Amino acid sequence: MNASHEPRGFWSRYVFSLDHRVIGLQYLFTAMAMALVGGALALLVRVQLAWPGHEYGFVSKLLPGGFEEGVMKPEFYAALFTMHGTIMIFFVLSAALIGGFGNYLIPLQVGAPDMAFPRLNALSYWIYALSSLVMLASFAAPLGPSASGWTAYPPLSLLKGALPGSALGQDLWLVSMALFIVSFTLGGLNFLATIVSLRRPGLAMMDLPLFTWSMLYAAILGLLAFPSLTAGAVMLLLDRHAGTSFFLPAGLVLSGEAVSGGGGSPLLWQHLFWFLGHPEVYILMLPSLGITSDLFTVFTGRRVFGYPSMVLAMGFISGMSFLVWGHHMFVSGMSPFLGSAFAVTTTLIAVPSGVKVFNWIFSLWNRPLRLTTPMLWGLGIFSLFVTGGLSGIWLGQTQIDIQLHDTAFVVGHFHIIMAGAALFGIFAGVHYWFPLFFGRLMNESLGVAHFILTFVCYYATFFPMHLLGLRGQVRRVYDPYQYELLKPLESMNAFVTWAAVALAAAQLLFFWNFFASLRSGRAASLNPWGAESLGWSRGSSQAPVSEGEA
Repeated sequence: MNASHEPRGFWSRYVFSLDHRVIGLQYLFTAMAMALVGGALALLVRVQLAWPGHEYGFVSKLLPGGFEEGVMKPEFYAALFTMHGTIMIFFVLSAALIGGFGNYLIPLQVGAPDMAFPRLNALSYWIYALSSLVMLASFAAPLGPSASGWTAYPPLSLLKGALPGSALGQDLWLVSMALFIVSFTLGGLNFLATIVSLRRPGLAMMDLPLFTWSMLYAAILGLLAFPSLTAGAVMLLLDRHAGTSFFLPAGLVLSGEAVSGGGGSPLLWQHLFWFLGHPEVYILMLPSLGITSDLFTVFTGRRVFGYPSMVLAMGFISGMSFLVWGHHMFVSGMSPFLGSAFAVTTTLIAVPSGVKVFNWIFSLWNRPLRLTTPMLWGLGIFSLFVTGGLSGIWLGQTQIDIQLHDTAFVVGHFHIIMAGAALFGIFAGVHYWFPLFFGRLMNESLGVAHFILTFVCYYATFFPMHLLGLRGQVRRVYDPYQYELLKPLESMNAFVTWAAVALAAAQLLFFWNFFASLRSGRAASLNPWGAESLGWSRGSSQAPVSEGEA
């Protein structure tokens, strides 16, 4: 341990530490806490879609502002899916994969003593923690949290009287996101400086683990893409409080009265948001793909097939991610010629994705596999990447997307290709690096059971959503059965909801396994998986647990 990191007490060692390993674990534990909130919100959304008008009993008493006589209010439903999406994408998946694994592992994998800027690193975590608190505080806003969707489209997010959550709750959402972007920017700069400048002498870039490469690309994507949302958030705040009209169109009527001002364009926000939004997909995807590649290397006993092409494929995916944002806006009145251009660029991303898939196939072909819990999660990521990618090809085509846009089909695709792959990446990383983090092993039997239940329930939850979308179920609707066309879908919605409940219940196995193993797991050697990367050869940050302690 560095002299600068010598512990002087509990607070200096575990709270206000400058050690990248402690900071990484701080990100991971905070993300786990936020996951409990985001997951609970998702269950409420699913229950509402399956049984509209259902009385929520004690839940309605815990959140009285969102219910009337025990029945959920439509505006509260809008707040639920808004906060669920925001919390899970940014404060859980991004934080755990980038902040958690990235901070802990990058210095170890490049042979650096710590991050390039340890104090900046600590500051990035505390700004992230503050942004999380601000986002959660919006639930206590007098009129509730933001209800404009995780995309925050104007004018719904612009006009304070549009919805109850469009008041203070929307302001807190914008402030929280601005703080999160500052945190990510500081962390991304640190990642770049560490990987490029602090590598061990003689360690070439093409000798780095693919996970480190994925972190490098994710940092670059964030540094280039997040400024667009920063600019959009500042402009939206000015529209809300300073009388500007960046996003306020002319001739808007609210509650029967004309809104003063105007001349702006809500579509400008969409362009700014999705210029970040699609790179954000790969900010989450690339670390999971890097983890998968490294797991295949370790548990097949041979370096992943086509290592240089895997590096180039991730680079091509990163570059192309800035040229595809328009496929989220095919229904916005976009020129057919521009729509065709975005359809072409979207389809081109399938090329490097296909390279990764075929390289993985060749990595696994005719090789002995050690089906440990981390390897199972890696295979799960492989499965989700392929199935989610195939449905993405559909949505990338203008004519098909116009029919499926804003349906449950998009929800299913999104959760499989991005949310699912990222979530499975977190589980894979936790199981794989748990001995490095804590000097103990997680229980393999519980780990396998958790994987099987999660894998089955995840597909049972989100694959039927594709069928719901094909049959016309629109997303973000408080009561889908108000439409006669959708009443036959009630049984399928109920099935999806029960699958989601089972999926949530399966996660109790993970939390039990994690904290039980943390307390009394079997002692691990410094390199229990037999990995050959530099991160493992340098050993655990924690002193290995003795057999007597175990």
